[in-house]
Amino acid sequence: MPTLQLKISPLQNPSRYQALAGALTRLTSLHLGKRPEVTAVMIDDVPAARWHVGASDVQGPTAFLEISVTAGTNTTQEKAAFIAAAFEELQTQLGAGRPLESASYVIVREVPATDWGYGGQTQAARKSAGERSPLKNPS
Repeated sequence: MPTLQLKISPLQNPSRYQALAGALTRLTSLHLGKRPEVTAVMIDDVPAARWHVGASDVQGPTAFLEISVTAGTNTTQEKAAFIAAAFEELQTQLGAGRPLESASYVIVREVPATDWGYGGQTQAARKSAGERSPLKNPS
């Protein structure tokens, strides 16, 4: 049930947003083992005049990707693989042969299961209910 929030500059065409969402969903499944059908991707454009690095407007393609996942569900290696693959994908799709601005980021944010809700329940409550279910744990 991860959420990905991507901020990009410059403005892209609608087909690029679909391609980015598809690629990021695939990478989330591949590297972090998350289910694509509950992976949400939100993409926002930020005009270069509103994105500053070193107190100056960004001059080239820029990206900031943050994914939120339940704490403890991924290893350090899995998170590192996701960060590398997501950055490479952003570079490929947004860079158009130019490097991304040096201050482009990919962040994996781990949220405690008690603080992460899906369908009106925390992940901790969902796990607890699943453990007590006779269908999932017959003992």
